[in-house]
Amino acid sequence: MGAVIAVVSGKGGAGKTCLVGGVASCLAAMGRRVLCLDTDAGLRNLDLVLGLGDRVMMDFSDVVEGRCSLEDAFIPHPDIPGLFLLSAPQRGNLPEHVLAGLVPLVKETRCQFDDILLDCPAGLGPGVRVAVQCAERAVVVTGIDPVSLRDAQQTVSLLGDLNVAERHLVINRVQARIVRKMKTNLDDVMDTVSLPLLGVVPEDEQVTLAVSSGKPLVLAAGGGRAATAYLHIAQRLTGMRVPLMRIR
Repeated sequence: MGAVIAVVSGKGGAGKTCLVGGVASCLAAMGRRVLCLDTDAGLRNLDLVLGLGDRVMMDFSDVVEGRCSLEDAFIPHPDIPGLFLLSAPQRGNLPEHVLAGLVPLVKETRCQFDDILLDCPAGLGPGVRVAVQCAERAVVVTGIDPVSLRDAQQTVSLLGDLNVAERHLVINRVQARIVRKMKTNLDDVMDTVSLPLLGVVPEDEQVTLAVSSGKPLVLAAGGGRAATAYLHIAQRLTGMRVPLMRIR
């Protein structure tokens, strides 16, 4: 039975979608069978991060409404064996029954994969609430600025209300000089959000360049420090003990 992990953020721009694509790619490279499920209807971008933007024909709404089977909606990655995408629809404001249909869809899917990563919409709306109900683990992605941290706190409260048993924190897009100028540290961020730390990802231009080139970061030349951070997070999710990356 596969592990279902909801990746959430209180605000847009936290880097949640790139994190999902990067960590999922690393899990697949480790020999696991992995599904990326984009639940952000109307604002889907996971297909672009994975370099699959021109391959999306069906999405999860087509499965829920019976227009195609799950197998027909899965998009296998051509260059990363074991990695699959199930996309969100391009239209937003989905009917309630389509959103609610995500829950039995994920239950049906989890027996086919070792890991299922849900790229949830930003914020606290109904799309997030339904997606989180599908997961037993959640990863909250945040920056270190006060706005991101306040939104992360609200997200943590929502996860508590929805009884998500296992919750972790990823501090994303960290720049050492900004941390020094703010006179803060990563322990302060953990204390503010009140979650154990799963990983720290440095700001890295390679993330943007990889998306622009239409290929996952793990396949980009040079990789970069963010790619290493994604690998460490993937390893921790599978139970490996890996030191936290030092941001410098």
